[in-house]
Amino acid sequence: MRTIKAAGLLLILSLLSGTIAGAADEFSPYVSDDGTISVPSDFRQWAYLGTWAVDSDEENGGVAGFHNVYTQPESAAAYRETGQFPDGTVLVKELFGSTTEDMTTGRVSRVAETQGWFVMVKDSQGRFPDNPLWGDGWGWALFNADDPNNTATKDYAADCLGCHEPAKATDWVYVQDYPVLTN
Repeated sequence: MRTIKAAGLLLILSLLSGTIAGAADEFSPYVSDDGTISVPSDFRQWAYLGTWAVDSDEENGGVAGFHNVYTQPESAAAYRETGQFPDGTVLVKELFGSTTEDMTTGRVSRVAETQGWFVMVKDSQGRFPDNPLWGDGWGWALFNADDPNNTATKDYAADCLGCHEPAKATDWVYVQDYPVLTN
C-alpha cells in the first residue's frame, strides 16, 4: 500500500512541477494533443536539405516556383546514420513563387513571394488514427501564406499522397534528392 501511495505522490508532484507533459508535447512541439500541426517558426535555422525548381508551363520558360526543404539537424544526422527518420522529425518545404527575366548572365529565375509551407511530421506509432491529416507514418499539412496558422489540407490521402506516390519506397520522402542525407 505504501508503494502505491508513494507512486501516486510522485506522479502528482511530477505533474505539478511540469515534468510530465502531454503525449504530443513529448512527441513534437509542433503537434498539438489532437494532432494539429503547426509551422515551426525557426525552421530556416535547421538543416537545409535542398531546393526543388518547378517548371513553368509558359512559353517564355523559367521556373514557376522554388521549394526549399529543411529538417532539424538531429533528424538529418539520424537519417545519415540509420537510413530512417526518427519519430518527431519535421520536414518543412517552404514554397515560393518566382520571377524570371533576362539578365547579363542569361535568362534567370529567382525566388519571389512566399506562397506557403508544406509540413510533414514522422509518426511511426500512429498516434492520431482518427485525424485525417495523419497516416502512412507521417502527419501531412499544407499552409498557405495568407493563413499560416490553419492547414489547407483536409485529408492527407486525397491531398498529399498523389505527389508523394513516387517516393513511397523511401518512406514518402524524395531522399535521393537531398545530398545532405547521404554519407
